[in-house]
Amino acid sequence: MKGRSLPLRAMTLVAAAILGLWSFFPIYWMVVSSLRPERDLFQSPTLIPKSIDWKFTSYRNLLELTDYPVQFANSVQVALSVVVITLLISVVIAYVVTRYRVPGKSIIIGSMLYAYMFPPLLLAIPLLSIFAQLGMADHLISVVLAHCTLSIPLGVWMLWGFFKAMPFDLEEAAMVDGCSRAGAFFRMVLPLSMPGIITVAIFSFLLSWTDYVFSFVLVNSDANKTLPVGLASILGTFDARWGELMAGATLIALPLFIMFMFLSRYFIKGLAAGALKG
Repeated sequence: MKGRSLPLRAMTLVAAAILGLWSFFPIYWMVVSSLRPERDLFQSPTLIPKSIDWKFTSYRNLLELTDYPVQFANSVQVALSVVVITLLISVVIAYVVTRYRVPGKSIIIGSMLYAYMFPPLLLAIPLLSIFAQLGMADHLISVVLAHCTLSIPLGVWMLWGFFKAMPFDLEEAAMVDGCSRAGAFFRMVLPLSMPGIITVAIFSFLLSWTDYVFSFVLVNSDANKTLPVGLASILGTFDARWGELMAGATLIALPLFIMFMFLSRYFIKGLAAGALKG
């Protein structure tokens, strides 16, 4: 038995290593390309760059010659707003349907998952028509609300699994000790659900930070463009400035890398717990 398990483990490690390299290679190529001198970008590609532009010309051109700083601020504003709104609404809905007698709660949860299955492009055009009638077209608030149409259903679905598996005895014990219903929720339920809440926050941030469809359809003015749309416009405006494009993509990925570096253990714990409890 041990003789069979050793080759199997070796094959698993090799497969995991190949998959890891396959996934990491585009990121490596993006970062390396952003540091190559402009003359090297149009020559025969090499895995290891022949030289490094330590003056960071591509990054300087991106920040000085484009609206990248404004677009970065817009993306931060939109993504953080989506995270806050998603957490507030998702926590309330998930807690209510698991702790109170709500008619048709199974239909509510099922509809949440069903709503998340709609592709963004299918929702973008009707939302544009609605926001235009409300006078909210070409505003960042319209992008925030559009992102919430996808992030809130996912957040409710994930947190529903956490709250459903959490025994009500914990809250009853807290209320016996003098806590109110709200106090028991904030002191018992929320701390124990923190992995799930962080997971929902990360998913919401990722969805909003990397979205292109909603931002492209709902926003027209340069002052309200987010990073994915602004970065895509560089391709036509500056005639394929690949150095600036790779620098912009690297700066987009940098906050995600920092976020996962500090929150990865909560994220993995939240995914595992949600998969088991849901």
